[in-house]
Amino acid sequence: MLLIGCSGWNYPDTPDKGGGWTEVFYPDNETKRLRYYSQFFETAEMDSTFYNRFYSNMTKGTFIGMTKATPERFQFSIKVPETITHQKRLDIDRGAIVDFEEFIDKISPLKSANKLGAILIQLPPSFTVNDFRNIERFLDRLPNTDKNNSKYDYAVEFRHPSWKTEGPWEMLKQYNIAAVITDSPAKENLQFLSDVIITTPDHSFIRFHGRNTNGHYWYNYLYSKQELEPWIEKVNQIKNDTRVLRVYFNNHYGGKAVVNALQFKEMTGASLTQFEMNALENAEKYLSKLDNSVHKIAKL
Repeated sequence: MLLIGCSGWNYPDTPDKGGGWTEVFYPDNETKRLRYYSQFFETAEMDSTFYNRFYSNMTKGTFIGMTKATPERFQFSIKVPETITHQKRLDIDRGAIVDFEEFIDKISPLKSANKLGAILIQLPPSFTVNDFRNIERFLDRLPNTDKNNSKYDYAVEFRHPSWKTEGPWEMLKQYNIAAVITDSPAKENLQFLSDVIITTPDHSFIRFHGRNTNGHYWYNYLYSKQELEPWIEKVNQIKNDTRVLRVYFNNHYGGKAVVNALQFKEMTGASLTQFEMNALENAEKYLSKLDNSVHKIAKL
């Protein structure tokens, strides 16, 4: 099963104001964003759970609402809070597992509704191979199933070049956890994460971060079809070796993720509906017009 979607969906501004999705994808500010998004994609990655300023205000009701706003087979992959990964750095002696158990309980309505995809554990860039003991002890304590004996899909994303060694992949295989395959700017020295890495037959996970090198924001980037083409062979290889492949476009700025996700759906063999084609053409035209306007202003 191949599931393609975007990292996030709740971007209410217009592209010229904070890089939102209104007008480029959402028709207007009154559009019910998640409900509208789920007409085009079968999955979404929820990144807002990572940020404590958002996560701290979430309740089980938040996730119940998400299940009601989406079709029956829709899936959410959920990012683990920064308190666990970045502040406590997976250290179980500092309560990382206790926090994780609270997180699992909070998102449990998704699991109960069969709408929980993968749980994404994204490590901080400063988390190096020297922190191997922390992650190994943390993974060893992760619950494999919920109270109904339903299995969790976990995925770990490394973000430091020191993990380019056999140890991490062997560890993830031991715990039946997916290694996140990524596309990011070359200067980050993370190209090894673009290789096909399969550490569990259950599922795989790909994240397209964008390749912008102007400033910190990788995600303000629109992939060309030529840049996406080499990934088709990788996807086909992964599909042969795992049961579920989840692909998310994190280049969300200005709705660019929507364009690339719809393009990628078609490139991987899906036939876009007329509804999807209209949305793609509208977004492409909008971004092209916006890009031309930016270039004109730059020349003044």
